[in-house]
Amino acid sequence: MSAPAGAGPGRPPAGDTGPARRAAGDTGPTRRAAGDTGPARRAAGATAGPGEQVCHLYRLRPGAEAEYERRHAEVWPELSALLDEAGIYDYAIYRRDLLLVCVLRTRSGFAHAGAVTAASRVQARWTASLAHLFAEIADADGEPLWAHRVFHHPGHPPPA
Repeated sequence: MSAPAGAGPGRPPAGDTGPARRAAGDTGPTRRAAGDTGPARRAAGATAGPGEQVCHLYRLRPGAEAEYERRHAEVWPELSALLDEAGIYDYAIYRRDLLLVCVLRTRSGFAHAGAVTAASRVQARWTASLAHLFAEIADADGEPLWAHRVFHHPGHPPPA
């Protein structure tokens, strides 16, 4: 539940401040990830289907850490309801200093979740309320900072 209003295909859902900032003409500092191969690599997150894990990154502005954590400790109930409506589950945000790592899954695919959150006034308000906290939310092309899986070991879960 980190950041943009207007999340949609190719945009992280609820919590991403990207589109709101870009709409205002403020893209903030961005840089292309090393090894980014363009649309094919970005599509890994944007086209994720039901149950597939999606991961994207953000960078906070220096000094924004405490406010970001406080805001996420007090997530609006209507935003949580929107995430449920969009089919977003198993959503976690991790922080190391200014770097945020957002990981989530969707019940009906990422494109559906993005379309639902993009149409929401709740999402637009949440995004606008957090926009000032972010230093980096997209690459030079305005695409989310998708992270692609390099390794996965499912292991053996404990018995139910």
